[in-house]
Amino acid sequence: MVEISVVVPVRNESENIKLFLQSAENTLNKLNKSYEIIFSLDPSTDGTEDIILNEIKRNKNIKLLVLSRQFGQPAATMAGINYCKGSYCVVIDVDLQDPPELIEKLYTKVTSGHDVVYAKRKSRKGETFIKKKISSLGYYLINKLSDIHIPREAGDYRIMSRKVINQLNELNESHGFLRGMVAFVGFNQAYVEYDRQERSAGRSKYNKFFGSLKIGLNGLIGFSSRPLFIMSIIGFVLAFLSFLLGMWYIFQKVSGINLTPGLTTTVILISFFAGVQLLGLGLVGEYVGRIYDEVKKRPKYILDKKINFDE
Repeated sequence: MVEISVVVPVRNESENIKLFLQSAENTLNKLNKSYEIIFSLDPSTDGTEDIILNEIKRNKNIKLLVLSRQFGQPAATMAGINYCKGSYCVVIDVDLQDPPELIEKLYTKVTSGHDVVYAKRKSRKGETFIKKKISSLGYYLINKLSDIHIPREAGDYRIMSRKVINQLNELNESHGFLRGMVAFVGFNQAYVEYDRQERSAGRSKYNKFFGSLKIGLNGLIGFSSRPLFIMSIIGFVLAFLSFLLGMWYIFQKVSGINLTPGLTTTVILISFFAGVQLLGLGLVGEYVGRIYDEVKKRPKYILDKKINFDE
C-alpha cells in the first residue's frame, strides 16, 4: 500500500530533476509515510528520461510513464493520476516554483477531514504584471460565467484523496482541465497559502503570450455554455438596433431629412457587424471542435513505456 503518490508532469526538465527529487524526498521521508513519485514524461530531447532512469536505480519509489508523443501537460498529468496507487495524490510541477516542502502542510490538512487541499499563491515572483492581470481576469470570467467555482490564485498544485482520484478517473474528457475537473467533482475542499518562487533552472515551456488565454478558454468553454447564450443576446440586441436604424433611414426618406452621412456610416456598420459575426462563429467553432473531439473518443494519451510499475 502507498500512502502518498506524487505526480510530476515533465518535458525537457533535465536541469531540475535532481534538485526536485532532493527536496521532495526529504519532505516525504520527514512525513515517514510510504510514497511513490511518478514522473509523467512528454517525450523530451534533453536527456530528461535518462536522468529519471538513473534516479530510479537509486530509489525504487520513483516511477516513470513515457507518452508515445507530446500530448501536453494536462494529458501527462492525467496519465500520472490514472496510474497512481496512493491513498492521497499530490500534483506538482518539477521547476520548484511550487515548493515540495509544502507537501507536508498539504498532507496534514487533507488528513484532518478534507478531500482536496489546493495550494493558493500569496505572491508570484518572476511573473510580469500583464500576465498576473490576464490570469486574474481569466479566473474572474470563469467564475462569473461557468457553473463551477475555481479558486483564484490556485494552479494544479494540490493534494487529493483516493475518493476524488477515483472520480477524476471516471471523467473521460479529452481536454483535461484539472482545476475545473476537481472543482466539478466537489467534496470538502480547503487551501494552504504559500509564496510562489521563480523557476529554479531552465526555461519555462509555458507560452507567455497565449498560455493564460488557452487555459482560460479551456476552463470557460469546458465548464459552461453561457458564452453561447451571451452571444445570442448580443445578436438579438444588434438585430434590434439594426431594425431601429432601418426605421430611421425610412423616416429620413419620407420626411426629406438628410442627416446621415453615407459611405462612412456604411463601412463602420458593415465592419462592426462582420466582426461580431466572426466572433460568434469562432465561439461556436470552439464548442463544435470540442464536441468533435469527444465524439471521436480517442484516448487522452498513449503510453510508450511504464517503468518500475508492478503490473
